Amino acid sequence: MTVDPADYTAVLFSGGLDSAVLVAVAAAGGDAVTDGDPPERPPARTSKVAPIYVGVGFAWEKEEQAMAARFLDALPMRDRVAPLVHLHFDMRDVFPSHHWAVRGEPPAFDTPDEDVFIDGRNVILLSKAAVYMARAGISRVAIGPLAGNPFPDATPEFFAAMARALSLGLAHPIGIEAPFASLHKADVIRKAVALRVPLELTLSCMQPSGGQHCGRCSKCRERRDAFREAGVEDPTPYREAPPR
Repeated sequence: MTVDPADYTAVLFSGGLDSAVLVAVAAAGGDAVTDGDPPERPPARTSKVAPIYVGVGFAWEKEEQAMAARFLDALPMRDRVAPLVHLHFDMRDVFPSHHWAVRGEPPAFDTPDEDVFIDGRNVILLSKAAVYMARAGISRVAIGPLAGNPFPDATPEFFAAMARALSLGLAHPIGIEAPFASLHKADVIRKAVALRVPLELTLSCMQPSGGQHCGRCSKCRERRDAFREAGVEDPTPYREAPPR
């Protein structure tokens, strides 16, 4: 049976832990809330999930894309997930060659989130994805910011304004969902365990190599801390064990 594009939800998917679990939750129909989870508004029940990867020229993208493919192949609800869409929006004419994200030398382990802001990240991702969605007839997109996200392009006000602007500019309805906005990363990990998501095949690192996390960047610290908080054994392959 042919699936109407209107029954799809697009998910901005980087291969990272949060967006990977978002793909799984959307594919499961948005109903996978385990005991003790904070309340959330899941994506609308859909027939299919359309994962979208937007490359912008950052150093870690080749590793991300390789891991993203492995993750989707191993996902228990793979039959409800469409093939990964690869889009490109090169930002290396905006970010200088010495920018840490282009250079591939991320900030230190204890760097706070506020200091790893990538200007306009969600503006870029949503804009490119929305053009694809309009041409494909898809009207819903889910994105995975968590509670406490400090960046200006991850607020409810931004998503509402962006959805309206994209809908007007494309003459096609675009709804933006942020269903994990009330959750912390430990909550997302618990949700992943309930869905049997292969977390070892997610990549949350700014200097990965050969499918391994560096163990030394702030994203690796955030990942390590979240598994500890969740009370779940960390299956992450680290090149260097993160500091205790």
